[in-house]
Amino acid sequence: MTILTNLLRSLLLTIVFSFITPVILIGTSWTSFALISSVPSLQGFGQYGTAQMWQFLATFGSGHPWQGCLVIAITCSLVGAMFDTYVLYQNSLKKLV
Repeated sequence: MTILTNLLRSLLLTIVFSFITPVILIGTSWTSFALISSVPSLQGFGQYGTAQMWQFLATFGSGHPWQGCLVIAITCSLVGAMFDTYVLYQNSLKKLV
């Protein structure tokens, strides 16, 4: 029973952290571009970066940037869960040998 609880605990933490990481990265990038656009000499660069980021996210979200952010975050969390499951499988094989 401890293997199952360890698996579920590890899987839950991996899914949560793998979901939060791209959201924080996207939010930090967007905030950085927004702050850069408030500097008069870098205003064009900041606005261009913000527009490109929204366009990139809209590509993954069928025209909606927030859905694109969610799609990327959910995909990262699924990949993180698969990696965690693979590592648990490899560790359980080493214990058997």
